[in-house]
Amino acid sequence: MKITAITCYEVIVPARAGTISSEDINKPLHKLPVGAKSGWSVQFDQLSKLLVKLELSNGIVGWGELYRNHQWPVVDDIVAQLIGKDLNALSLQQLPFAFCREYDGFECAIWDAYAKAHDMRVVDLLGGALREKVKIGAWSSHRSSTDIAALAENFHHQGYDCVKFKCDLEDDVVAWCETISKVAPGMQVILDPNERWKYGYEARQRIDWLQRVGNMLCLEDPIPRWQLAEYAALRQYGNIPIVLHVSLPYILHGQRVKDAIQALEMRAVDGFNFNGGLANFQKLDHIASAAELPCWHGSEVDLGILEAMYVHSVAAAASCVWPSDIFGKLVREHDLLKESLKIEPPYVYLPEGPGLGVEPDPQAIEQYKVGQKEYK
Repeated sequence: MKITAITCYEVIVPARAGTISSEDINKPLHKLPVGAKSGWSVQFDQLSKLLVKLELSNGIVGWGELYRNHQWPVVDDIVAQLIGKDLNALSLQQLPFAFCREYDGFECAIWDAYAKAHDMRVVDLLGGALREKVKIGAWSSHRSSTDIAALAENFHHQGYDCVKFKCDLEDDVVAWCETISKVAPGMQVILDPNERWKYGYEARQRIDWLQRVGNMLCLEDPIPRWQLAEYAALRQYGNIPIVLHVSLPYILHGQRVKDAIQALEMRAVDGFNFNGGLANFQKLDHIASAAELPCWHGSEVDLGILEAMYVHSVAAAASCVWPSDIFGKLVREHDLLKESLKIEPPYVYLPEGPGLGVEPDPQAIEQYKVGQKEYK
C-alpha cells in the first residue's frame, strides 16, 4: 500500500462554442488572480488543470483532479511528502500537508486509491449513499436577452428543471426570468451575481421585480460576502431565498468552514452553495444538516474526475437537495473519461464500481495535454 509513483498530467480543455455566454459578451469568470493579472481577467477554460495518477505498490491506481490554475511548486512539495508513504498510515480526514488550493485534487486521488484497495466506493468512506442519483441543474454565464428563449427551451427539452446564470448589474435578469417562465414553464432560476450587485438597495430593487415573476429558486452571493448583516436584511425583505457560497478552494479570499457558522449565527441565509474536497464538504454538509437548511455542491466547471468526486459527496450529504453544479459535460469539449457520468436530466447517477467508479481516457488526456511530470 505504499505510494510508489505519482504522475501529473497538465491539460487545457476548452469550452465548446457558445456554451459560456453570448457571442457579443466577454466577461471572464475566473474570480482569482492569475499571476499579476487581477481576478475576473481570464476565462476559466484558458487555464490548465492537473490530473493526478497515484500508483501503489500493490498495483492499485488512484486518480485525482486539481482545480484550475495550480501552482507547480506547491504540487512538487505535496508529492515529495507523499512518495513512499503507506496509504494505510494516512488519516483520510487530515492528510500530511497543509491545506491549499491543490489539496482537494490529491485528496481525491488518495481516497480513490484507498477505496479501491478495500473494494469500496468513495461514497462508502463517507458513510454510505443516501441516494443513488443526484439532482443537477443547467448553467450559463452572462447572456443577451435575445438568447434566453432558445437556451431555456433547449435545457427544458433535455429535462433540466433549473438553470443557473452568472450576472451583474448590467444584465436584465428580470427579462431573462420572464422569458424563461413563458418558454419553459416550471423551470426555476438561480442567479449568481458573484457579489457584483454591490449594494443592498440594488439587490432589493431586483428582488421586488423578480419575485413578481415567481420562478426564482434562490439568489446566490448578490452583494459582498462580508456584509452578512445586509444578507440577513435581504432575507427578511423578500420571499426569494438568499444563499451564501462557501468555497474552500478560494483560500486566497479567506473563505473557511467558519463562514457557514457565522452566516447561521446571524440568520443571514436560507441555504448554501458549498465547494470543497471530500472530508471538508462532509463537514459543511453536517453544519447545514444540523441547521436544517439545504445546500448544493458548487464547482469550477470541472472535468470528469472532480465531478465524479462531487457526485459521491452529494450522494452521502443529507442537506444537499438543491441542484448541484455538475455541468462540465454541458460546457467543455471533453470530460477526459472513457465513459462519462450517467446523466439523465435533472439527475446524475452515482457511478458503479470501486473508488470513484470512473476511468480516465488516455487518448483524450494525450489530446489535451500541455505538460507532464513524473515522480518516483
